[in-house]
Amino acid sequence: MELKDIESAIEAILFASGDPISAERLALALELEPETVDQVIQHLADFYSYERRGIRVLKIDDCYQLSSAPEYADRVRRAMETRKPPHLSQAALESLAVIAYFQPTTKAYVEQIRGVDSSYTVGLLADRGLIEECGRLSVPGRPILYRTTQTFLRSFALKSLDDLPELPDSAPEDGQLTLNMQAAIERLRAEQEGSTPAEEG
Repeated sequence: MELKDIESAIEAILFASGDPISAERLALALELEPETVDQVIQHLADFYSYERRGIRVLKIDDCYQLSSAPEYADRVRRAMETRKPPHLSQAALESLAVIAYFQPTTKAYVEQIRGVDSSYTVGLLADRGLIEECGRLSVPGRPILYRTTQTFLRSFALKSLDDLPELPDSAPEDGQLTLNMQAAIERLRAEQEGSTPAEEG
């Protein structure tokens, strides 16, 4: 396949999918090496940005997804008559921050850090697709372990968990962790308010 054909095929696949697709899956479909797919997608991403096109290529971990250009988000929303998703409450943000920084972790650990019952907020986060079950802890009762999802990364405009605001080292019992978590929560809140989930192709 010629380069232009590869670019067009990748565009078609990403547009049709709407969900993130790994470079390996794209490479398999196009019978190419994953490294070649990465290079072609980077070329596409640079082209969209340089030409100020209405779409962008998002990289989320090792996956790619088409989205609308962020500068046109308001117009896209108006055209689609969609509402901005409701902000998370302080309680939900606190629970989400604990899970994001200490994943995989249990509801009991979230409650230990927050000092209150977190059953409702953990359930809410799971319903919104921001967290998911990822196994059970090997202790009596085998409590469910939770981790964040790709929806969490997209919602907070993060490419990977490495982009989370840095959290200073603290032990749960030293009293400083709550303050550190509160600072991280405020940074996550700022990220949430300053960005909106990408409009998918």
